[in-house]
Amino acid sequence: MNQLSLAGTNLNYFHICAFFNSRDEEYEVLIPFFKQGIDQGEKVLHIVNPVNTEDHRSRLVNAGIDTHHCESCGQLEVISWQNAYLDPDGRFDKAKMLETINHITGEGLDAGFPRLRIMGDMEWVFSDTPGAEDILEYEAEVNEVLELNRQPAVCVYDIAKLSGSMMMDLLRTHPLTLIGGVVQENPFYTPAAEMLQELRLRKSNRATIQQR
Repeated sequence: MNQLSLAGTNLNYFHICAFFNSRDEEYEVLIPFFKQGIDQGEKVLHIVNPVNTEDHRSRLVNAGIDTHHCESCGQLEVISWQNAYLDPDGRFDKAKMLETINHITGEGLDAGFPRLRIMGDMEWVFSDTPGAEDILEYEAEVNEVLELNRQPAVCVYDIAKLSGSMMMDLLRTHPLTLIGGVVQENPFYTPAAEMLQELRLRKSNRATIQQR
């Protein structure tokens, strides 16, 4: 099994599920990855909890990233959930988000940057967000979008908020995992078509049970 730091991976896979026990651990591991992208002239997009936006910027600055300059020139974008995952009513729209990811990783990457690195804080999934029940289908389907456009994305999850079954399902939707600061090729990864078929069967079974 291949093991490496996130900043050291060659990014032959484009969808990474990162599990952390704290925000301090998260930034200790991810900052080198962010900084590597900036140093290589790549575009970096961070989707964060709106209450943590300024703290996020401060952590980047403390790590030696010229956040103000990078944002001014368009190399770095720090946006909130409401401007990415959620619609104006606070609902997660899977189809809209897949379209957005396809745009920003495909035809949207037209400003001369060699690569786009995305980091998404997924804590909104656990905040009673309408539509959040579609997150596993989204995580499965977005693999094909990222692979087609060959741009990497890191989905960040707080281990404390995950049940064992949810963590396993998330593992199965990502070809790479990051646990304990180590990136691994994921032996539990299930191809999107197979995973989607299973998820839809589960949904159908739940609907049948509820109708009884």
